[in-house]
Amino acid sequence: MILNFSILKYFFKFYNIFYGDFILYPKRNLYRQYIELSDFWDFRFDYSNIGIYEKWNEGFDGGVPIAVPASWNEQFAEDRDFLGPSWYQVKIEVPSAWRNQKIFLWFGSVNYLANIWINGENIGAHEGGHLPFEFDISDKLNREGNILVVRVDGTLSPDRVPPSGGPFVYPSANFDFFPYCGIHRPVILYSVPSNYIKDITVITEIFDSRAKVHVKVDIEKGIQDEISFKLEGHGEVFETKELKNIDHIDSILNVENPKLWSPDTPNLYELTISLLKGKIISDSYTISIGIRTIEVKGNQILLNGEPLYLTGFGRHEDFPIVGRGYIPAVIIKDYSLMKWVGANSFRTSHYPYSDQMMDLADRLGFLVIDEIPAVGLTFDKEHLNHHLELCSQYLKELISRDKNHPSVIAWSLANEPSKTSSRSKDFFRSLYEQAKNLDPSRLVTLVNMHGVKDWAFEFCDIVCLNRYYGWYLNPGEIDKGLEYLSIGLDKIHKMYKKPIILSEFGADTIPGAHAQPPEMFSEEYQVEFLSKHIELLNTKDYIVGAHVWNLCDFKTAQGIRRMGGFNYKGVFTRDRRPKMAAHFLRKLWRKDL
Repeated sequence: MILNFSILKYFFKFYNIFYGDFILYPKRNLYRQYIELSDFWDFRFDYSNIGIYEKWNEGFDGGVPIAVPASWNEQFAEDRDFLGPSWYQVKIEVPSAWRNQKIFLWFGSVNYLANIWINGENIGAHEGGHLPFEFDISDKLNREGNILVVRVDGTLSPDRVPPSGGPFVYPSANFDFFPYCGIHRPVILYSVPSNYIKDITVITEIFDSRAKVHVKVDIEKGIQDEISFKLEGHGEVFETKELKNIDHIDSILNVENPKLWSPDTPNLYELTISLLKGKIISDSYTISIGIRTIEVKGNQILLNGEPLYLTGFGRHEDFPIVGRGYIPAVIIKDYSLMKWVGANSFRTSHYPYSDQMMDLADRLGFLVIDEIPAVGLTFDKEHLNHHLELCSQYLKELISRDKNHPSVIAWSLANEPSKTSSRSKDFFRSLYEQAKNLDPSRLVTLVNMHGVKDWAFEFCDIVCLNRYYGWYLNPGEIDKGLEYLSIGLDKIHKMYKKPIILSEFGADTIPGAHAQPPEMFSEEYQVEFLSKHIELLNTKDYIVGAHVWNLCDFKTAQGIRRMGGFNYKGVFTRDRRPKMAAHFLRKLWRKDL
């Protein structure tokens, strides 16, 4: 039997849908424990969409092993282009020491629609990949073992974000990267005390030789006599205590002669917050923070009051076999390559990256434009309201997760939405205001590819532009394309009078292809393309950043523009080998060579 979409929609509407809330990354200390469920799980493709009817949610037979976390699309010899629905299953046990604690099930990223059961009972659902969600399962678990079942549906659809729509590519994505599906990041079972810290929000201010660290703490209702705040770093300790018995509290830590965070000196402090009953600590959580400010003044972005210029890349979470799956070694490799080239920044194109990627940006001193998964948006009336609901959900989840990272300097509301209109202006104004209400301390932008006029740039803090003159426009004619680019940049700046980042520019380059004189797809053409673009950008004082597209080659849907289903605009290959352009950028950007 095949269940049609309308029946499934009716079935799922009763679920506890997770739409974003306070989520601290699971940690292990004296008061909190966790078990990471990364392993080989059982897996079944549901080609005929019969899993619900046959009650696979209660446990299923006939599965094959699959690695979690990782996309399913490249793990098997077949079915690369099947996007769902599919089913995962694993057995879990809970330590007896957790019996008097609250227990949560946390997912780092599941793409796209996830529905979760424990022992046959539905515990919730989540729409949208790339951001974490969790459920309180304290009263759902058996002592002797449990079956966790996850149904994942990555089917492309015009009502989802990102949407379907590409008529000349397969799978029919309305975006230029492969629509990987599955459980992409760690799945964690963790415990906390019944009275626990739910969320921490930090905003920093700088006043000459001192700083203020504003801290807000949300607490699961319970009884505590004291909340202690300890900020440690660089041989100093700043501490205060509050006598409170409420579900949230605001406090300020005054820091004399602070060590500021920047790409050159990524100084971090450790902020520890503890709940106490009497002299006994009942819960504690530590985060790393950086003291820094970010603002726009005239044609400049100022970090700690100093002008900032972004050099770096757009990039993708993409690697052979695992697809968009979380691999610590690949994260280390990509940061090492960016450091080797001399980059100081990147945009999380076109979706939020892993928690660990963001943590290392703080440690290594990279600046980040953090983008929600709103790529390929259209503004047709049929899906407009639902798209806005989803983008609002993603924005709330993203800011909730990444608001304390000093590396994050801006939120990006979308990448290359369809040609803008009055409907798009209202759409993005709503998201801009939401972002500013949730986090007034950072910049807000979106990334445009169409023409000069963009309604949203009227209120965004900075202008981000993707431009491909000399490639998609004026192919093979770099100099002629740059004439049009120069004119367009000047017009846009005259219209909005805001700093501009060229957030994408690049040329597909087949590794090992050479030509003299340079021609398209050769490594020489990519070097000339990047060299002349950067030379032009350096002549304009309102340009505050250049992000090359892309750090590495990546998988896409099949189409006549994408040989072998790959975008070859990387300055490194998909397996991280340098092209000539990588060596060129290293000579240009590395000031220590």
